[in-house]
Parts: sequence; structure tokens; C-alpha cells
Amino acid sequence: MVGMSMRPTDINIAGAIDLSALRAPVPARPAAGVAPASAHVLDVSEATFEAEVLQRSLTVPVLIDFWADWCGPCKQLSPVLEKLAAEGAGAWVLAKIDVDANQALATQLQIQSIPTVLLAIGGRLVQGFTGALPERDLRAFLQQVLAAAAQAGLPGAGGPAVDADDGPPPEPEILAAEDALEQGDWDGALAAYDALLARDPRNAFAQAGRASVALFRRTDGVDPEAVLAAAAAAPDDVSAQLAAADVEVLGDRVAEAVARLVPLVRSLAGDERDAVRTRMLELLAVLDPEDPRVIAGRRALANALF
Repeated sequence: MVGMSMRPTDINIAGAIDLSALRAPVPARPAAGVAPASAHVLDVSEATFEAEVLQRSLTVPVLIDFWADWCGPCKQLSPVLEKLAAEGAGAWVLAKIDVDANQALATQLQIQSIPTVLLAIGGRLVQGFTGALPERDLRAFLQQVLAAAAQAGLPGAGGPAVDADDGPPPEPEILAAEDALEQGDWDGALAAYDALLARDPRNAFAQAGRASVALFRRTDGVDPEAVLAAAAAAPDDVSAQLAAADVEVLGDRVAEAVARLVPLVRSLAGDERDAVRTRMLELLAVLDPEDPRVIAGRRALANALF
């Protein structure tokens, strides 16, 4: 099974593959082949596909390389993908699947030629490309993948860990934000978090803190029932819907907020769509990233975007 090349610009973000048949994978013999080139390259089988590909793609893009020992073009493509995965240092992950060792999985995913590369993002499979692309085209393809992941708000991999009990003292900006909050100074707290994020954009504590303060400032003094009533009376008013989602998250009605915003992302375009996407990511950032409602919300957002 050797296929013709597809240009990286042919990526079909809207072409999702039905995953229903993969939720209970069939055990398979271990995949053969050379050991992974780095910690960001995984050998995946039918038994590990759910965890290593679908679940992992909720936080970081996963490229799936379908290959076989007898495939000449695979031997050209796979080493380049492994090198780029190592360079990516966790921004994306490469999952390698031997089609001979995992024939049922290859059949379920309708793999008709190899090498074939699929993309998993937000728990969803999308078409990638077939054939051994040159490194220049692979890099262009990866730029599209990472841009799509950023649009979907995937947390990514390799970020700094935050431990409340151990480690270095809090950043001075965090202390400044806490001082501002004690005085009820929303703007001062936001400025402190912004200063920290300017020099450490992936600081998870600052991201969550800023999102929380922004939510508190937007909802300070509002009447939740009046806000929800206004949104119900004006379903096409984006500002009213955003305000309603704010009070819903503040009231721990996260699923309702997600159900309110996702259809807007699907129906809107341009700046309005981006405003709703951004607000939804901010609201999800307020919550524990392991909260099932956050995971479901990110998946729904990714589906709406792509």
C-alpha cells in the first residue's frame, strides 16, 4: 500500500472520522519497529490508541504515522517526523502505528495506502496527508497543526508545573496580584498577572488567576437573573450571551455555559467568532483543568472550530 502525496495545504480540518468503533479497542500484539527517537514519539497499538492518541489529543496535537517494515516511502518519512517531534519538545506528539501489527485498527480508520498521517486534535481525528513529503512541506504542515491547536486552546505539553506546597517562592507579580485583590483592586490584579504572563506566557497559575479576576470584574455588581433574562430575550446578541455565560460559570453551571457558547462559535465568523472563542477559553481556564466539564468543553470547542 503505497500512496500518492498530498500537499500539506490539503489538510482537511473539517473532515472528521467517526471514532465510535474505537472506544473499545481490540487487544493486539505489540507494534514492531525501531524504538522511538524521543520521549515525544510513541509506538501505539489498538489497545493503547484510546489513551495514547485520543485522550492525549485533548491537551496536545498528536500526529499518527501509519507505516510498515516493507514500505520504502515510510522509511523516508518516519525518521524526519521523529526528528521534528524531538525538535518540537512536546508541542506535538508523534504516534507510530505498524499497520501489519494493527490491521483491525488500520481497517477501522480506512487506511488505504501508506505512509498515511492523520491528525488527532481535541479528541477528534482529522485527515492529514499521504506519501513521504519533504521536510520543508512537513514543517509547513506542522505550522498549520500548531496554529489549529492554539485556536482550540489546547493546553499543550511541557509547561512549568505548579506546586502549591513545594518549590520556589511565589513570583513577585503573584504577590502583587494578591495584594491588589485584598484591596478589591481588580485592575491592579489584572495588571500584575499580565506582567507575569508577558515574561512567562505559559505560567498556568497566572493564566488561571487572570481568568478568575477578569470574570469577577465583569460580574461585579450584576444581577444574575437579569443577565440570564436579557440573554433569553436576545439570543442573537453576542454581548448578552457572553454575559450570561459569565454568570453561569460563576454559579458553577459550566455545562450550560458551554452549551450556550459552542453554537455561537459554529454560527459566527470573524471578530465576533474570535471573541466568543476567547471568552470560552477564559472561562474554562478558571476551572481545574482535570475537571471533566473542562475536558468536554475543550472537545466541544475544537469540534465547533474544525
